[in-house]
Amino acid sequence: MSWLILILAGVMEILMVTALKKADSFANKKWTVIWFIFSLLSLFLLSVAIKTIPLGTAYGVWTGIGAMGSVVVGMIFYHEKVSLLKIIFVTCIIVSIVGLKMV
Repeated sequence: MSWLILILAGVMEILMVTALKKADSFANKKWTVIWFIFSLLSLFLLSVAIKTIPLGTAYGVWTGIGAMGSVVVGMIFYHEKVSLLKIIFVTCIIVSIVGLKMV
């Protein structure tokens, strides 16, 4: 169950950074509130997950999901440049997350 909570925390991290982009340096009040809610949810879920998952592993997985998801969201929704190197490095993040889970 803790791993599902951690994955959900990572998804909240992706939503948080996406809302941050839309908040436009906190000029857009609606998206600033949404960013704040996702930030709190992400950190709360992470705090629940680290009760049973080792801290370093949980934090690495959480940030990895957030980083990987943010790159994908940027490429799909914000038309950021897609390159072979980006895909290779995102794949490295995925492999690292799986490796942390395995050890």
